[in-house]
Amino acid sequence: MFAEIKRQLRPALVALLLFSVLLGLIYPAVITGIAHALFPRQAKGSLIRAEGRSPGSDLIGQPFSDPKYFWSRTSATAPFPYNSAASAGSNLGPTNPALKEAVNGRIQALRAADPGNSAPIPIDLVTASGSGLDPHISPAAADYQISRVARARKLEEKSVRNLVARFTEDRQLGLLGEPRVNVLKLNLALDAETRWRYGRDASQSRGVRHGD
Repeated sequence: MFAEIKRQLRPALVALLLFSVLLGLIYPAVITGIAHALFPRQAKGSLIRAEGRSPGSDLIGQPFSDPKYFWSRTSATAPFPYNSAASAGSNLGPTNPALKEAVNGRIQALRAADPGNSAPIPIDLVTASGSGLDPHISPAAADYQISRVARARKLEEKSVRNLVARFTEDRQLGLLGEPRVNVLKLNLALDAETRWRYGRDASQSRGVRHGD
């Protein structure tokens, strides 16, 4: 009986070792090498470079609360927003009072930051995405914030609107998804535009920082 067990155990252990080396070491190393050779930026996390630093990735959003910046979607990740190690939605159902309370709080914050704006608030500004990491907002959500950002930065609305248009991404392959605006890229461009127009000191901004 022991001989039979030994006979069956040996090929199982050999297969385990073989596939561990093949799929756990060789395959990841080859794929990583190919990715770094063909898509070096994407393989390193799609990091954004600005003024010799990396303020973030264009794949992961950041929270913004300063009126001079475009605000992102809310994030339900814990223990802090846009935690890439804990991607998750709120999982609150449409009849859950907690969802209504969270949405109302976001509406009040948006109204307080721009009290003269009576336009309907786009839904993606008051609800979290399924991942909690979405770096984009809809063009409608960006449009809603243009007047507030322009006023806070003492820029013409036309200039801010042109920036939004420049950073509005079309559907992938012209078919997949919806048009969207990358918030971090747009805010970095806003900082650059403000510095160009008024100088670094007058812009009252040292660039986008996590949590602004």
